[in-house]
Amino acid sequence: MSNVPASLRYAKSHEWLRVESDGTATVGITDYAQSSLGDITYVQLPKVGATLKAGETFGVVESVKAASDLYAPVAGTVIAVNSSLDSAPESVNTAPYDGAWMMKLKLANPADAAALLDAAAYTQVLG
Repeated sequence: MSNVPASLRYAKSHEWLRVESDGTATVGITDYAQSSLGDITYVQLPKVGATLKAGETFGVVESVKAASDLYAPVAGTVIAVNSSLDSAPESVNTAPYDGAWMMKLKLANPADAAALLDAAAYTQVLG
């Protein structure tokens, strides 16, 4: 059974979103996603300043099994990326919700986060 923290919002494409009170959000991939991919060997992230639309590809995760696109769960502007993933991509396998976050966004519309799945709905998607 995958770890699905109740405090986060989820996209069906297996990205999570943690909304902060200042109108920013942190994005990463879920425990289910990292487990499905296997040992992660490379993470490609967007440039700071990039403007993303909801559903738009923002990067790639490569593993020993496959490469998978990453999709922005909401629209916003990238204000930070987790550069530690350049040298330690495998941390996504051990800490998908903590140290291995992927990017921080300034949300285009903070209300968009409410349209994402809550933990119970995401758990249903996982079957």
